[in-house]
Amino acid sequence: MSRDLELILRYADQVVPRADLEAKLAEGRPLRVKLGVDPTAPAVTLGWAVVLRKLRQFQDLGHTAVLIIGDFTARVGDPSEKSATRKRLSADEVDRYANAVLGQFRHVLSDENLEIRRNSEWLETMDMEGMLELTSSATVAQMLERADFAKRYEAGSPISVMEFLYPLLQGYDSVAVEADIELGGSDQLWNLMMGRTVQERFGQTPQVALTVPLLVGTDGVQKMSQSLGNYIGVEDDPREMYGKTMSIPDELMGQWFRLAADLDPHEVESIESAIASGDLHPAEAKRRLAREVVALYHGPEAAEDAEREFDEVFRKGGTPDEIPTATLPDDDPVSLPGLLRDVFGISGAEARRLIDQGAVSVAGEDLREYEVPRATLAGVTLRAGKRRFVRLSE
Repeated sequence: MSRDLELILRYADQVVPRADLEAKLAEGRPLRVKLGVDPTAPAVTLGWAVVLRKLRQFQDLGHTAVLIIGDFTARVGDPSEKSATRKRLSADEVDRYANAVLGQFRHVLSDENLEIRRNSEWLETMDMEGMLELTSSATVAQMLERADFAKRYEAGSPISVMEFLYPLLQGYDSVAVEADIELGGSDQLWNLMMGRTVQERFGQTPQVALTVPLLVGTDGVQKMSQSLGNYIGVEDDPREMYGKTMSIPDELMGQWFRLAADLDPHEVESIESAIASGDLHPAEAKRRLAREVVALYHGPEAAEDAEREFDEVFRKGGTPDEIPTATLPDDDPVSLPGLLRDVFGISGAEARRLIDQGAVSVAGEDLREYEVPRATLAGVTLRAGKRRFVRLSE
């Protein structure tokens, strides 16, 4: 196996068909490697970063990364693993999310060998003749072979025709950019394979589909998701990133060393063996993991500082030496979910969850109401969860 192929296959989930991948690499030309992302939330998470780093590997090998911002398909909504029709986003919402994440991609991707496209370029201008040609690429029977569609059909749950269009539109993206390879999470394989079908319909050589595993979130149960609040963003403060990583269940460490920290496979095996033999305590392994994750996005020095502050707060029961400040809104009472969202950059759903769990406090007193008198918050340090602190000023 060539070194290029070995790197590409590292931590990959499925490659379909692998023989085509090897053949394309043997051609010796720069390949066009597509990754489509629908901007439906404002942060790039460590979960997204798994597939982004795979795209970066292709860049480092001299291939062209084609990053498609799905500003049109995000308005349709990806039905993957959905048990019901998802709520549609407006064009303004999608554009706001797209602008929020564009700069964050560069924490992982190189500016060299990079094309960034929005699929509204070709999908918004598609006429009815083009749409009819596209829809003729697949049959209803093919659509119902998809597991989530099949389950909903058998249960009598509604499936809109628009949802059938989503994988076809995503497949047409591959035609528009002439993709040689398309990357995605393991839940995207069906969509990626539909891209091969659409390309063949339009007379192109079908792409190779390469998927990567889905990173389990900090809750240890479900895949990392902003809507679930179990995520870490690539632009999170190093202290926040370190502390959240330390909170994951021990059984996730192997996956996180591989997918979130991107350590060499042999090194991960050594760590796992040392834990199993008792030569390495799980707590020390997790500290190593947290340092590696922070260093990947903020550098080794920031990782050391984050660990030092973590020890100060949790081992000695103190508070961080450097607490950020924020100005209280003029409203009285103050919307606590809105304040948490604004000062910590979290979702409203996560803010309400923290309040409901009694994880928001000032001066050691829990705040369990959504509306708080302004005088209660003026000039105090607000704590949310175990790792978020802010000093509120008038």
